[in-house]
Amino acid sequence: MMNPLAGPAGPGKFSTRTDNLQMGSTAYGEGTETAAINTGAPKSKTRGIADNVGGRPVSTVDVPQEPVTSLYAPSERPNEPVTNGIDMGAGAGSSALMMQSQLANRKMSDILAEMIPYDTTGEIQYLYQNALSRGN
Repeated sequence: MMNPLAGPAGPGKFSTRTDNLQMGSTAYGEGTETAAINTGAPKSKTRGIADNVGGRPVSTVDVPQEPVTSLYAPSERPNEPVTNGIDMGAGAGSSALMMQSQLANRKMSDILAEMIPYDTTGEIQYLYQNALSRGN
């Protein structure tokens, strides 16, 4: 819960820091635990999260190694159909991707049986029974 002394946080320069607020009263040990927590670790030296993210200087940016292709740029593969790699249209089918499905040679009931322990609704159990009755 936010400290009511902080007030609402606004955008940018109007935001309110909540880590440097002073306790209203420390009578009867009200602020003792908070003071102990505040001395446990060093405070951030930055003015705000926008000034320094992850310890990096603000000016450094990860630049991609290859230039990004514009949406309306001419095709870099003009002789390759857009349906290449899927099982419809012109071009090679999904077998060209050389990816074998691990589920292709398994029965549906076997796959569902592995999911039953994680099912909290009972729906997988129903699907499992249905697949068994059909021989899947």
